[in-house]
Amino acid sequence: MDYAIIMAGGTGKRLWPLSRKNRPKQVLRLFEGRTLLRRCFERLRPAFAPEQIFVLTNAAYVQTVSEDLPELAEGHVIAEPAVRDTAGAIGLASAILSRHDPDATLTVVTADQVIEPLETFATVLRDGVTFVNHHPESIITFGIQPTFPSTQLGYIKLGSDQQERDCTNPVCLVEAFREKPDEATAKDYIASGQYCWNSGMFVFKAATMIEHLRMFLPDSIEPLLMIRDAWGTPDQQRILTEWFLRIPKISIDFAVMEKAPHVHAIRLACRWLDMGSFLSLAEMIRRDTDNNVIVAGFHKLLDSKDNILVTEEDGHLIALIGVQNMVVAHSKDATLICPIDQTQRLKELVETLERQHGDRFV
Repeated sequence: MDYAIIMAGGTGKRLWPLSRKNRPKQVLRLFEGRTLLRRCFERLRPAFAPEQIFVLTNAAYVQTVSEDLPELAEGHVIAEPAVRDTAGAIGLASAILSRHDPDATLTVVTADQVIEPLETFATVLRDGVTFVNHHPESIITFGIQPTFPSTQLGYIKLGSDQQERDCTNPVCLVEAFREKPDEATAKDYIASGQYCWNSGMFVFKAATMIEHLRMFLPDSIEPLLMIRDAWGTPDQQRILTEWFLRIPKISIDFAVMEKAPHVHAIRLACRWLDMGSFLSLAEMIRRDTDNNVIVAGFHKLLDSKDNILVTEEDGHLIALIGVQNMVVAHSKDATLICPIDQTQRLKELVETLERQHGDRFV
């Protein structure tokens, strides 16, 4: 059977003070009352029924995720007891789904992306699943057509397009994965026409992924098999807690994708945004006549322009006078006021707060 796995474990320090350890960015209601997680779930619905969708998240977020997605079947929110990066998360999902369905095909997406239009995305997902079901030894990734020479994203180098049976979009072999380049290299990538941004989304057979982990990350196999064999038994939680921490902490790109044979890609010609910062949030919200981005029910601005104002508090008023190029972000117990060109220092700020105040404000 075909399944979709939503990866929803990140915290998002670059959206502090809105996002916190116990309230990650994917459940902030910043998009007309909807969350990034909700939007991701709705993107999957044209291709997957609710009973085919799972969410993989941190143990602290299980209740929040379940409340945001009440359509999910019981047991379809999988709680990671610790953060082990994407290799551990994808290995866990593969182990669990393969226990009851040895032929499971997994489509892995992330909750913190914005992708439009939905119809194009759904067609590409279906093509990925179709290709993997025809070629079970293969892994599909999705390459985002780059719109500028980003130095903050990884790239994949693609071979020539091939039309595949029952697929609307062509499929091509991935020749190489490249890490975040410098600006000159990124410009060369764009000019060549051979490179796409690495979306971090994949389709594969669960059994194939486990075999790749056995080959390329062998220290992960005993923990994953122990968890798989205990899943659905009275020992499930004890084994998960004990063995998950033994999985090496490494990304799936480093662990598997850069080494595996038969990795293919489908180009995703969509509007795509990795929604991890106030600047990326600003790209999703309509600006007012003074170029202000406003996510606030009550606000009053006098002679203020080029600002980003954000609050989830329905009854809270944000007022500015003579302010320009600032982020003003309000939460119940903290307020951020920061020049837009200094937002890259938010991680530094959050780490300082954690050292001084513990978990109170993070």
